[in-house]
Amino acid sequence: MAVIIRSAKIISSASESNGQTADILIIDGKITEIGKGLKAPEDAEIIEAEGLCVSPGWFDMHVNFRDPGFEWKEDLSTGRDSAAAGGFTGVAVMPSTLPPVHSKSEIEYIINKSRGFIVDILPVGTVSKNLEGKDLSEMYDMHLSGAIAFSDDKKSIADPGLLQRALLYSKSFNGLIINFPDEQKISLDGKMNEGITSTHTGLKGMPALAEDIMAQRDIFLVEYTESRIHFSTISSAKTVDLIRKAKKQGLNITAEVAVHNLFFDDTVLEGFESHFKVKPPLRTKEDITALLEGIADGTIDAIVSDHSPEDEEMKKREFDYAAFGAIGLETAFAAANTALKGKISLEKLIDILAINPRKILNLPIPAIKIGEKANLTCFLPKKKWEVTESDLKSKSKNCPFIGLTLTGKAVAVVNNGSFVRLSDSRIV
Repeated sequence: MAVIIRSAKIISSASESNGQTADILIIDGKITEIGKGLKAPEDAEIIEAEGLCVSPGWFDMHVNFRDPGFEWKEDLSTGRDSAAAGGFTGVAVMPSTLPPVHSKSEIEYIINKSRGFIVDILPVGTVSKNLEGKDLSEMYDMHLSGAIAFSDDKKSIADPGLLQRALLYSKSFNGLIINFPDEQKISLDGKMNEGITSTHTGLKGMPALAEDIMAQRDIFLVEYTESRIHFSTISSAKTVDLIRKAKKQGLNITAEVAVHNLFFDDTVLEGFESHFKVKPPLRTKEDITALLEGIADGTIDAIVSDHSPEDEEMKKREFDYAAFGAIGLETAFAAANTALKGKISLEKLIDILAINPRKILNLPIPAIKIGEKANLTCFLPKKKWEVTESDLKSKSKNCPFIGLTLTGKAVAVVNNGSFVRLSDSRIV
């Protein structure tokens, strides 16, 4: 396989060629030449467009592919297609499946079933057995089998003793614990953010306090155990401030935000549209401002899609009974690029999407360098496009961005010796 990328601006803070416009020749999955006016084999696939940029392949560290157990919502193959369509060459899949990913058997199932995909699908194991929050799972065995981190996903670790033991145990093999901060005894069965809009609509609210209290508890535990933690999908201005202060103390803490929490505030729920029913809930404009500031100053390390496919039966029902979750892989870059316009540089956005997640997970960072394996995303940062259902490769269509015009679009990805041009979805 030969691919040549023509006159693309290289966006990679880790590359010596960062900021340069050049051709990149890829043969049999490796970068063989970088320069201007390169000659390519006659059968080479050509990627070229006005305003084209190329970066290390993007990595989403929080997705749900529902496989095993809920394959009618999504499976590893359609999840792969969704990720590639959004420009992602790697994802971390959450363990909220049936059965949960709580032993080496499930880890090996995901790794073996996705082997050779153009998108690296890397499993996250559970912290607790059966996601029950009572006993630790077989974390070390899962680590040896290929688990890259451990999380109970949206089932927050309520027992501080269990989290303390998990933090201490994972230190022995440099494992990463990921926790979603949500004190469930406060958020209870809330359906949206607690505030003016919840009062107007009569919907039960989920106070930001539930997130803030658990985030503070976890920060204390990290300080006590001298370990590290990653906060999953934060949404509250107070939590941003807590993490900022903890980082200044030198604590080993990282955090992510879901892209829809940067884009929409809770007023969109006045129409009771279930595509906007997500967890954590969409919060206020003030919270969004704090999240954007947290990204700009480095408090928040990564932006994720929180891709959570749900079938129509679970979404097209009364708001109270609709499932939480939205898909977002295909729109994540464009939504982030649109929300952050004028607030951070394109180079910093690519660091947040491609470099930081891999650093957090201790994964190799793709290099745009001669002789290196090609793991690349080609994209047009200024391209405006309207999101339609036909743009979604997921089995599920619960996307809150349908009908909106976004800026920025991936046009091709290269990884694992394969190439896909996103205009026609051909994998070569």
